[in-house]
Amino acid sequence: MRDRYDGTGLRIAIAVSRFNEHVTRRLLAGARDALRRCGVADEAVEVAWAPGAYDLPVVAQALARTGRFDAIVCLGCVIRGETTHDRYVAMNAATGIGRIALDHGLPVTFGVLTTETLAQAEARSGGDHGNKGEDAALAAVELASTLRRIQASGGRAGPRAG
Repeated sequence: MRDRYDGTGLRIAIAVSRFNEHVTRRLLAGARDALRRCGVADEAVEVAWAPGAYDLPVVAQALARTGRFDAIVCLGCVIRGETTHDRYVAMNAATGIGRIALDHGLPVTFGVLTTETLAQAEARSGGDHGNKGEDAALAAVELASTLRRIQASGGRAGPRAG
């Protein structure tokens, strides 16, 4: 289990949405804390800001294209309003982030909250429901470690017990 979250030597980018910044800054703090606990050096973490969650894929794609990172963590917050606007924003973020991961063969994790209310967003950004920024960072480290093992074994990584 320990090597699952061994971030030693990893370079991680974090793309963060400014919209709902009071929530996304809490997600960012959780992600940074998780990366430190995994052994990722502070200087090996680069943060890039996007205007909103809709814009995260273009920022993540630019980060992926540099070839400098072992994983990218995407953080944002979409709160349902009185219209269906939230659905389009969340769908673009999810679809774009997933596409970048597959196109680049790179862990690009989805730490975008999609909630009904601000209270739910606050509960998931360091409140009663934990910090989903932390969860996204841990997933990035685990995926990057898995890809390292696969590459080191020449692609012969057998099943691992969790």
